Amino acid sequence: MRKRSLARLMPLVAPVHILILSVIVVPSIFVIWLSVTKSSFGQAPTWVGLENYIRVLSDPAFRSALWNTVIIVVFAVHIELAIGLLVALLFASGLPFRRFLLVAVLAPYAVSEVIAVVMWRFLFDTSAGPVTLALQALGLPILDWSFEPTHAMILIALLTIWLHLPFTFIILYAARLAIPRDLYEAARIDGATAFQAFRRVTLPLLGPAIAVALLFRYIFAFRIFSEVWLLTGGGPARSTEVVAVYLYQEAFSYNAFGTAAATAWIMVVASLLLAAGYVFLLRRQVATNAH
Repeated sequence: MRKRSLARLMPLVAPVHILILSVIVVPSIFVIWLSVTKSSFGQAPTWVGLENYIRVLSDPAFRSALWNTVIIVVFAVHIELAIGLLVALLFASGLPFRRFLLVAVLAPYAVSEVIAVVMWRFLFDTSAGPVTLALQALGLPILDWSFEPTHAMILIALLTIWLHLPFTFIILYAARLAIPRDLYEAARIDGATAFQAFRRVTLPLLGPAIAVALLFRYIFAFRIFSEVWLLTGGGPARSTEVVAVYLYQEAFSYNAFGTAAATAWIMVVASLLLAAGYVFLLRRQVATNAH
């Protein structure tokens, strides 16, 4: 009986399985095969084993790109989380004109990354940008991102925060609205201050939402590409290059498909390890709240 039911269901689920196989499984297997071969345009693939992985991991340019990626991920994601949490709490406290302000906060997520980069390039133009002129008028140092790698990294981090803040905000805001008001009334009756209510009520109940937001933002930020490529192209002198830009350069600038595929799988493994760690923390947080 069970076999008959499965036989009847197979035609219904077959299109989904075919789609998954054609879009995810087969390309992934092909990239694995490509990562253990040496190939380029007009060159037949030759088996090299783990040579591509060793070459990538020992490449100073890759290590520099990995370091830049870690810096952007650590600083941008945590600053974004802090700002998103602050704005979510501000909105949940009964901020006036919340509907209009909500549109303003969510607006960056509706902007194309290309348009956003063009806009930020204009705003922070080192000679005539409005932000640059305002900083000069106030006697503050400007972001000379065209020539100074540190300033370029700061601008990339700021752009990343601005672009993806709505994602973090909406997760934390929804989680904050789900907290019952009775808990805050009970805390106030017990004599808890606003900070104590935040520490003992808000923060523990927002723990799973914070972990989810961090999980997705770490994975997305680790694969950052558009902001860096469109803003600096990895320059000056590859000083702002990140792992995704390194992969792009290997594949389409140097036509080294083997090392590019190896870099891609290194990114996948790093993302999976990162995700596994946060899923473990999330499960612990949920189990703790359940008890």
